[in-house]
Amino acid sequence: MAETTKSTSTKTKSGSKGAKTTRRQNAEKGFTASAELAANLQIVLVDLLELALQGKQAHWNVVGRNFRDTHRQLDEIIDDARAFSDTVAERMRALHAVPDGRSDTIASTTSLPEFPAGEVSTSDTVDLITERLDAVVNTMRRVHDEVDEADPTSADILHAIIERLEQFAWMVSAENRTPSKS
Repeated sequence: MAETTKSTSTKTKSGSKGAKTTRRQNAEKGFTASAELAANLQIVLVDLLELALQGKQAHWNVVGRNFRDTHRQLDEIIDDARAFSDTVAERMRALHAVPDGRSDTIASTTSLPEFPAGEVSTSDTVDLITERLDAVVNTMRRVHDEVDEADPTSADILHAIIERLEQFAWMVSAENRTPSKS
């Protein structure tokens, strides 16, 4: 039986046509994300993508004491942020939501502050990356309850990401800490 394609392309804000749909699009059975759930996962996706981008900016431009350790630790954060963003985007697709990881979308909707241009000292990089890790975690904690109510499976994904990013924040920030006195 031949598949017929409907000519139901959609126009985006820029006027370009979106992808064509088929009779069988979304023929899969299963849970479908509400608009609110999709929006909450999109917010998380954007911040994870921005974390990976800012991590790379920091990675290329960090200078100073403990350069090598900071440089390598940034690679770990970047790798995990990329993997986490892929997990969130694929979860969205599994729920029939459409992730948007375009650079314009990321730049206009991220909650992370802009990373400074040029070389940045290791101690400043530690503080800046810790601030960004905390911002991503705060985004996830802000949407968590709504995500959990709508889809506990997606909330479980957020739990794992929060755990790892909080661990990174602790480990990165420890670089600039001094021991507390008992």
